[in-house]
Amino acid sequence: MAPGFSNQKSGAGKSSVHVNNPHLDSMKEDILYHFNLGTDTQDLPAMFGDVKFVCVGGSAWRMKAFIQYIAGELGLGDPKAEYPNLCAGTDRYSMYKVGPVLSVSHGMGIPSIAIMLHELIKLLYHAKCSDVTIVRIGTSGGIGLKPGTVVITKQSMDACFQPKFEQVILGKTVVRNTDLDEGLAEELLQCGAELDKFETVIGNTMCTLDFYEGQARLDGAFCSYTEADKQKYLAEAYAAGIRNIEMESSVFAAMCKLSSIKAAVVCVTLLDRLKGDQLTSSHDVLSNFQQRPQMLVGHFIKKQLNSSQ
Repeated sequence: MAPGFSNQKSGAGKSSVHVNNPHLDSMKEDILYHFNLGTDTQDLPAMFGDVKFVCVGGSAWRMKAFIQYIAGELGLGDPKAEYPNLCAGTDRYSMYKVGPVLSVSHGMGIPSIAIMLHELIKLLYHAKCSDVTIVRIGTSGGIGLKPGTVVITKQSMDACFQPKFEQVILGKTVVRNTDLDEGLAEELLQCGAELDKFETVIGNTMCTLDFYEGQARLDGAFCSYTEADKQKYLAEAYAAGIRNIEMESSVFAAMCKLSSIKAAVVCVTLLDRLKGDQLTSSHDVLSNFQQRPQMLVGHFIKKQLNSSQ
């Protein structure tokens, strides 16, 4: 990569989406393989140029439910309607759009969301989008919080409680910053107060490479530590300001920061990991919990659009 090289498309006074790859401009066509989209096969500016808000989450079903929900909230469509999957030609990810809102699934874990983000960022770049806000919505395990609490991430930390994302590139470890937009986090916290339907907090989020041993669970196929070891580790995490655990926030924060995209992570806690490892709440309770991040983000988007009119 050429030192200091940056691709940028923007208009006056607009914040554009950055990519940093000198090879892109020399390519005849950029095929976004895992989306089944391309710069020659689709008119990306016509399809996506008006996007201002992108919401991403692990489950394809959840992201379809989100676009139906936001369509109703914004008065842009019937919340019970079937919205087309714009990535229907592939089974890797799902993508839905209504008005200025794009909803995309990213699968589970850092590798899956990283692949999606590379193509999403290029999509927004090729579509000449500006002033974009991206929010990851999802579920998580809480630490010292009542189940159902919504956590807005301040910083994403690794399993050693360090605010960084490490990736090996050409055999060398590259360390990237995982800060998220503080102003956006505060705006989302205010939206939680305005809704006043569930507890919303700002805290650090631990991003792990695994659901079981990597998160100090005792119920995996393998476990070499004790309950006391687990409690000590989670207490240390809590002391580091960590309030929930998931598996995508670090690379999400790092890549959005590299792209100059305002970003946030909003996850509901399904259980308090200090009190157990397995979900014991009923299906209805868990379903209610999972709707909370989309309610919060929906309120935020609606508020932003109303203030811009």
